[in-house]
Amino acid sequence: MKNIAVIGAGTMGNGIAHVFAHSGFEVTLIDVQDSALERALGTIGKNLDRLIKKEKISEADKAATLNRIVTSTDIASGVVNADLAIEAATERTDLKLRIFQQLDAAAPSDCILASNTSSISITKIAAATNRPGQVIGMHFMNPVPIMKLVEVIRGFSTTDATCAAVMTLSQQLGKIPVEVNDYPGFVANRILMPMINEAIITLHEGVAEVEAIDTVMKLGMAHPMGPLQLADFIGLDVCLSILEVLHNGLGNPKYAPCPLLVNMVTAGHLGAKSGQGFYIHTPGSKELAVSPFFA
Repeated sequence: MKNIAVIGAGTMGNGIAHVFAHSGFEVTLIDVQDSALERALGTIGKNLDRLIKKEKISEADKAATLNRIVTSTDIASGVVNADLAIEAATERTDLKLRIFQQLDAAAPSDCILASNTSSISITKIAAATNRPGQVIGMHFMNPVPIMKLVEVIRGFSTTDATCAAVMTLSQQLGKIPVEVNDYPGFVANRILMPMINEAIITLHEGVAEVEAIDTVMKLGMAHPMGPLQLADFIGLDVCLSILEVLHNGLGNPKYAPCPLLVNMVTAGHLGAKSGQGFYIHTPGSKELAVSPFFA
């Protein structure tokens, strides 16, 4: 594989484009908005600058990485030469199905189609194409340039050859791929999201306050970040969406989202992306203050 198309220039998409370009692949980054593509290139540049300051790469490495990335606002032309197309769009089933239908129509017949979805069924996505054996999940962790794990999700029809190719490719990026099967939430979010939801329930029921809950998990369980802070970082809307997938897909009441989480998302308190969740998030500051709703 040489040519990689990444669909979606948000946080995950620009991180995926970054790691592929840095590893020597030619990347086409695709988004419907020119402004999103400009922001993505700016973010990639800043992240490369951090690596230069840490003396992990040179200015020449940065220039070479950026030169391997081209942008496009058109899926059809952007994937025409792709060996692998990775969708990293918003976590909405209808949107992903539409994108995969477009990818299937435009990409070369031997192109592998991957989704960075954190919870949506790969089997369902694959069924929207005429090449279900070549559809797979590549669930990168955020921030993509730093986190080593890639959760490789086999759909019901995913072939051994497709899975083997993606496992090898992930290793070429310096990542550690782990193969899992296609069930709601896969492994990472099937375990993580109920923990986050339980932390929110613990807050909702008045067992402890925000900082107390996060401190217990950081100091008592050696977690680098407390579950409520992590929820803010992921996005409370994303957490809610994944919990709904788990609840609907598995039919078990233990996955039902906490009413407090539902209310916060409804009110637009989405965490770091909106500036307020369980904490107040001030741009450019690493200091966290508990949201006045919980102080």
